[in-house]
Amino acid sequence: MADAAAQYKKQDGVVSVSAQGKTVSWKSGTGALPPLSIAIADIANLQQTPATSAKASIKIFVLESSPQAGNHTVTFTSAVAREDQQNFTSVLRKWIEAAKQKTAPPSAPVASAGGGGGGGGVTAAMAMAQTVTAAAKDQEEAYEDAKLLADLELQMSLLNSSPALRQRFDRALAEKPDSVTVLQFSSQFWSTRVHMLRSHATEKSQATGTYNVLSVIKSKTVNGTLMLSLTKEQIELLFRQHPVVQKAYNENVPQLSEGDFWERFFHSRLMKKLKGQRIQEKDVLDPKLDKYLTYDETEEHAQDLLASSIPNFINIEANENNHSQKQGNRPDFTMNPTNYEKAPILRVLNRMSEKMMKEVPPSDVSRHGPVGLDEETYKELQLRDLQRTDDDNRVVLTVQDQSQFFSAGQSVQTSTSAATYTRRTPAEALSTLHQDVRRIGLGNSKPSSIDLHSTIEVNDDSSSDDEDSAPKKSRVGSRSSRSAATSQVIAAVKRRHLHNDDYSSSKSVPSSERAKDLDVSEAVLDSLTMTHNTTVEFLHYFWAVFYSGDPDRANEIARLIETLDKSLDRIKAVADMAETDRTTRLETAKKENEFYNQRERKKRRFDPESIKGGAEAVNQIVDPLLRAIDAARTQYQKALREQVARNPVNGV
Repeated sequence: MADAAAQYKKQDGVVSVSAQGKTVSWKSGTGALPPLSIAIADIANLQQTPATSAKASIKIFVLESSPQAGNHTVTFTSAVAREDQQNFTSVLRKWIEAAKQKTAPPSAPVASAGGGGGGGGVTAAMAMAQTVTAAAKDQEEAYEDAKLLADLELQMSLLNSSPALRQRFDRALAEKPDSVTVLQFSSQFWSTRVHMLRSHATEKSQATGTYNVLSVIKSKTVNGTLMLSLTKEQIELLFRQHPVVQKAYNENVPQLSEGDFWERFFHSRLMKKLKGQRIQEKDVLDPKLDKYLTYDETEEHAQDLLASSIPNFINIEANENNHSQKQGNRPDFTMNPTNYEKAPILRVLNRMSEKMMKEVPPSDVSRHGPVGLDEETYKELQLRDLQRTDDDNRVVLTVQDQSQFFSAGQSVQTSTSAATYTRRTPAEALSTLHQDVRRIGLGNSKPSSIDLHSTIEVNDDSSSDDEDSAPKKSRVGSRSSRSAATSQVIAAVKRRHLHNDDYSSSKSVPSSERAKDLDVSEAVLDSLTMTHNTTVEFLHYFWAVFYSGDPDRANEIARLIETLDKSLDRIKAVADMAETDRTTRLETAKKENEFYNQRERKKRRFDPESIKGGAEAVNQIVDPLLRAIDAARTQYQKALREQVARNPVNGV
């Protein structure tokens, strides 16, 4: 029996679990509240506060069918409350799992062989329903998160298909802290990429469907010779789609070589018939293949291609009995049964479509479901324009006086200044405007004209290169303030574009162009990208462990903080590499400028600021990452101080 001091509804007491693991109960120490007893079998869920929380408590979720239905929160109050919480939670979870195993439903019964015995077996309809349900359930469970995370073969297949993901995985695995095992790292890595595993599993489960193979086989001329490329897969598909070709192949290939057979076939009348082309008198005769022109493929597959149930809206034969076309306009010749020679391509395409659709399993209906249209499909096919017009059931809103909704006195949203201007007449408003304009023009020699530039203190003759003059306070609307505002907006747009670049578009841009846009070399960009990827992985792992609430993983969090500190060192190393590269480019530019000044009469001034890049560019790129690392360190230090304050070391 496990027990501990705890509060329930702000009343002190003792919470305990029975020795047999049947109930969890709480009893008040003062008798202010009646005792609480919950059957462990009725517990639906259990939650506990994380290790960083000030209170050590657990919340018990009870099923609605239980007498104690609802949520019950118990807070531990002893000196070692956190330890009591962990021990009590582990014991309670063990008994909850044991109760779930006892109440698990038995497997489905198997039908008796004799079919009798007082209904002990399962009916045929029930067995069929269970089979269909189990198949659908297995298909859904194949894409569950747990199965995807446990499928190592699928994960390796995804890594092999994506070199960038494989490089990111290998780099993060090599730089992980020693306290993190390979299994823990792999679980955390794939837990944030379950959608990629599901997409890859769906992609692998798909297969290329059948197609009209005769339409893709084309001949080409090479050095004046007509060449034909035919693969083994195309031959197998051709035999499956056209059994007459396989029949001709089996009967003639021993006498003819395989190359001669295919050459004669693709120039024969049989080939034109199978493609739906019109056979003409000038076509080459072939005694060995022309005898197969009368072979009817539809007779062998008539029953296979016959649908078990054809909806009436596409069943032409059934509609002919109810809606005869013997009177009125004559149908088009393509809709009448006629000779094969008039439109052979239509029959060929229809027959090929039937063969291709026969091999496609239905994905929108159940093959064991009822025959016919369901309710939703029937509603979609209804001719709504022929139905009666529904009665208008809208609420009619009648407004008698609309002017009251637009008057200033009736609006509660009208501001004080707007209400003031509505009470002024146009003459008063114009008089006020004249007074303001006259006041602006008092300092000018000509009262009739106003110089707006001088009014807002814009001096077009001023020069920004005048460095000796004392700094002046910029005025709104002046040239300096406008230039400063323009520079600030452009810098903000560039910074936003740098940090919010679309991932899909960045993949299509070569790395050399991206490095040029970021003012760094391609080698620096590659190193920075790998460092950024591994650091993000460690941040994901840190927050997952930090918010797990497991005190046993405190040392693991400390190791991850050390790993993040090493990431800062790696970022600094990349910044030093970029600075060295910038220094090299700076020295080269200086030498080129000196050589130019020696050669030309007009001297050219060298500006070191024109050489962009270096550590400043790297720090600007990884600024969000640095802030994320700083936030993680800050949260860890705060939680560590709170934990030390609650549990001081003995003797201190």
